[in-house]
Amino acid sequence: MMDLDMIPYYGKGYIEEQLGHVRFKIGPKSFFQTNTLQAQRLYDVVVEFAALQGTENVYDLYTGIGSIALYVARYCRQVVGIEEIAAAIEDAKENAVLNNIDNATFYAGDVKAILTTDFAERHGKPDVLITDPPRAGMHPQVVEMLLQLEAPKLIYVSCNPATQARDLNLLSQKYIVQKVRPVDMFPHTHHLESVALLELRN
Repeated sequence: MMDLDMIPYYGKGYIEEQLGHVRFKIGPKSFFQTNTLQAQRLYDVVVEFAALQGTENVYDLYTGIGSIALYVARYCRQVVGIEEIAAAIEDAKENAVLNNIDNATFYAGDVKAILTTDFAERHGKPDVLITDPPRAGMHPQVVEMLLQLEAPKLIYVSCNPATQARDLNLLSQKYIVQKVRPVDMFPHTHHLESVALLELRN
């Protein structure tokens, strides 16, 4: 489906959702949480764990349409989002304009290819790094890059606690898990979202 042109036969060809203070335009090739009420709760947990003071440089990996990046943008100095699906990044950029957010920058491409030391030099070392990968979790190269970046605070959002646990174990070389909170995004199923707060070891 991702390589096919979308032809709307009726309506606008996209949907719109409101999560808290952010309105989102969502195209047919873009991922968005299906349970919007709980999605706001999920993003509120991210904001709580991040405890942003307004001066931070934030990275948002696997940003999709910029949902988390745009949700936290008002609380930080700048946020940089990376997403593999180009159509989603187009939506992210449109959503930034739609919400008058001018401190968010987005890049389309594979996270493991884009997130490099050169990228960090261009955009500054992250004070807070948020990652929300697909069910397979993060590629080992991405984990290794996070260990090199040494962001003081890392927030890992996951729809698959098993791969999250695997990645947290790898990150334990340099990070301590301070807390984990589940969010029931899929009532009456065994699925849930898990948000973990990691802090860099002294």
